[in-house]
Amino acid sequence: MTKRCKVAVLGATGLVGQRFLQLLESHPWFETSTVTASEGSAGKRYRDAVNWLLETPLPEGAGERVVRRTRPEEVDADFVFSALDSSVAGPIEEEFARSGVPVVSNASAHRMDEDVPLLLADVNPEHVALLPAQQQRREFSTGFLVTNPNCSTVGLVTALKPLDDAFGVEAVSVVTMQAASGAGYPGVSSMELLGNVIPFIAKEEEKLQSEPRKILGRVAKATIEPARIVLTAQVNRVPVVDGHLESVSVKLRRKASVAELEQALSEYVSGPQRAGLPSAPERPVIVRAERDRPQPRLDRMAAGGMAVVVGLIRPCQILDFRFTLLVHNTIRGAAGAALLNAEWLVKKGLLGPRDEISPAQAGNEATLVS
Repeated sequence: MTKRCKVAVLGATGLVGQRFLQLLESHPWFETSTVTASEGSAGKRYRDAVNWLLETPLPEGAGERVVRRTRPEEVDADFVFSALDSSVAGPIEEEFARSGVPVVSNASAHRMDEDVPLLLADVNPEHVALLPAQQQRREFSTGFLVTNPNCSTVGLVTALKPLDDAFGVEAVSVVTMQAASGAGYPGVSSMELLGNVIPFIAKEEEKLQSEPRKILGRVAKATIEPARIVLTAQVNRVPVVDGHLESVSVKLRRKASVAELEQALSEYVSGPQRAGLPSAPERPVIVRAERDRPQPRLDRMAAGGMAVVVGLIRPCQILDFRFTLLVHNTIRGAAGAALLNAEWLVKKGLLGPRDEISPAQAGNEATLVS
């Protein structure tokens, strides 16, 4: 690129939308050009429309932006990040893509569409090879749809990928302890959550049992052949602000030792690390040796919130091994994952200032594979 990309954030007033603006404030490749929100917020200054909840101040300049309606004709951008609620995201995101604007989404609406990459750039970067078929099938020109996974899935598959590469993963059991921020704002009421654990999150178990199979699957012509992994999940909402903790047991296809698992996890790197992308952590997985780590309070900001922290790797009496992982749910599990996806798309020649990206480039499958 010879200049920075103009980026719109759709659904900018929510928690994930705020994370996007926070992460974009000093990004070397992207600059925020437009923020959108609901009809009730449109026309207001962003500072008057948002209840800013993050630990850092509202980014300089963002507060004075006028909030636009979430419509393609109101957005001046080379591509959009979608932080829309999944109940409305589906048709809106498709409208943007059809208008020629690429969509990098955090919403769940299109995650399991067979022609949409469910992308984690340092786990399955080769899945962008789906995009030419998607553009042809949906009659998009320069637009397309790319999504990132559910926040709990992000942590799980980031830990499973190195193990699957090294030993093969056959079966997984995961129990999550998910932070309050995962429910958005205002989310779960304090009367429900304080001093309590809620053993139900709508549709969460289903996502954890289906999304990893797509992410860890292989590209087969114009679709994904799901990984042959059996998964079972149980989920809980806990009184933690940020950081999803997950207790995982795995059955491997080949024998391994605890030391070999630790080595596979701690040494894993992928395309974004080799390319030196701005948001890529040096290591996607950090292994802790202490007997009481990871912990949300101590470990959620590892590598700026972009690394998954794994600890307590030990044998399992039912499957082969068990361990605990932690993922920052609104950074690595949401906005940060989408940001890294966008950087990978730039690296592959699919995103950039609109006058530098031609339809021929956007449809050139040879540029897409890792």
